[in-house]
Amino acid sequence: MSLDPALRARIDELLAANPVVLFLKGTPDAPQCGFSAKAVGALDAAGARYAHVNVLADADIREGIKAYGDWPTIPQLYIGGELVGGSDIIVQMASSGELHAALGLPAPDRTPPQITITPAAAEMLKQALANAGEGFALQVEVDKGFNARLQLAPVDASAIASESAGIRAQFNLVSAQRARGMTIDWADDARGKGLVIDNPNAPPKVRALTPAEARERVQAGTLVLVDVRPADERARAEAPVAYRHFDDGVEELEALPKDIALAFLCHSGGRSAQAAEHFRALGFRELYNVTGGIAAWADLDPAVPRY
Repeated sequence: MSLDPALRARIDELLAANPVVLFLKGTPDAPQCGFSAKAVGALDAAGARYAHVNVLADADIREGIKAYGDWPTIPQLYIGGELVGGSDIIVQMASSGELHAALGLPAPDRTPPQITITPAAAEMLKQALANAGEGFALQVEVDKGFNARLQLAPVDASAIASESAGIRAQFNLVSAQRARGMTIDWADDARGKGLVIDNPNAPPKVRALTPAEARERVQAGTLVLVDVRPADERARAEAPVAYRHFDDGVEELEALPKDIALAFLCHSGGRSAQAAEHFRALGFRELYNVTGGIAAWADLDPAVPRY
């Protein structure tokens, strides 16, 4: 496939302006395919700072970048203007430490995490492993939101591994860092029936806050309210207290101290819940979602219009 000179120059300029660029489907916060999600996960876990291009929003780039580096698939990672590869290569390099070296970052800690598998959980897992046959282990994956996924997988001699209750647990580099101190238990009570995972590294969960509580804390100066709605919606109905919004740049909010109290507001609570989870994944420790959003605020304060 030939590449239009103007498009080539545009990509050249983009790569020259940014030391690390990931071309992906979607955005780092919301990847639109599994391969893009894997690439984002590996880069984020390595602590990489990188520019990104959503190829779904730019048809010229989506096709042009394939011709530019003679690489047929998305995502693609460029470091220093040079093509590194796609998601599989990125993940492999992250696991081996090559990615850290290429990014000029310290070598990753491959120390196996200490985890605890309780006797009740071990009994269930040993039965599952026996049913799977020879050569299987417990694969543990922990995403950036510290949600854990357990599955049976073939024993991987190159994986980071630890043992508890006679069970081999395997981790990729990313999950090993996030799983330190994890406890895997078995529950058969009011919580339901199944494995229960306690991860001390996980930030506290997002808590609910009523509009009245949010108003009181903002006025007391103990809470920052963040309205995630676009400007046209805010113009239709504003919270009658001081607040911040995303129009000035999400990066400014992301740079705030991790112990600051943030509450998120939207129309009815859905978008604000997603925003709060994004900040939770960044390590913020006191996060709230205003239940019912600005619509519920109108119940509290008749001066707030409804829409």
